[in-house]
Amino acid sequence: MQAEVGIFGGSGFYTFAEGECKEVAIETPYGAPSDKLILTTIAGRKVAFLPRHGKDHQLPPHMINYRANLAAMKQLGVKWVFGPCAAGSLEPKMKPGDFVICDQFANRTWGRRDTFFDGPITTHIGASDPYCPQLRQLAIASAKELEIPCHSQGTVVVVNGPRFSTRAESAEFRSHGWQVINMTQYPEAILARELEMCYANISLITDYDVGLEGEPNLEPVSHEAVMEVFQQNIEKLRALLFRAIAKLPQKQDCSCASALKTARGES
Repeated sequence: MQAEVGIFGGSGFYTFAEGECKEVAIETPYGAPSDKLILTTIAGRKVAFLPRHGKDHQLPPHMINYRANLAAMKQLGVKWVFGPCAAGSLEPKMKPGDFVICDQFANRTWGRRDTFFDGPITTHIGASDPYCPQLRQLAIASAKELEIPCHSQGTVVVVNGPRFSTRAESAEFRSHGWQVINMTQYPEAILARELEMCYANISLITDYDVGLEGEPNLEPVSHEAVMEVFQQNIEKLRALLFRAIAKLPQKQDCSCASALKTARGES
């Protein structure tokens, strides 16, 4: 084992730890991951960091090899995965600079390889609660201790990208009661579950998607604006992750670790 904890870096978050780090290149049965993984130690725990878009942001969200990324983490021995990401808000109370620890996702992507189980054993992984409840609570508690503005739940709708939403699409997403929009949470979260790893999302709100109805002063999202807000809040995200890693138990003791136990059987 070379790592216990995995972190996927999102847009604008390509370096994690300061100090001694080691880069490793990993090949998986699903191809190469987005980049080399960076190994370091945080709060006495071995951590692997991987920029999901690549260090040069060369991979748009629909071209990321999510299976290779998760398989690489698993090969290193990772049990807990944090998936911080830039995200848009679909409602006024979730403001740019706020964090949302999502508890649900709604998938609107297409064409992505989203399972490790293409046969011959049929596997139906449970996804009623797609994010690890224990890892979520560690992230929520860490945000509160650090006085970081944080929402303890939210549904993220995952769109294919790389384009942003039309006004009609954004209105539809809001009509469903969804709060957050992102391009990478699917299938990253569910692939972690298939590998029996705990996974928690940490969404950093960077924008209001296409703006909000009745709020003419809120401009539609742009990539430039996303990066600006992310960089303004990068140290808060780093502090939150450091605090959450320090709180991790010594062993997995949640249902994520046995997710395959009831996922297979004869029909």
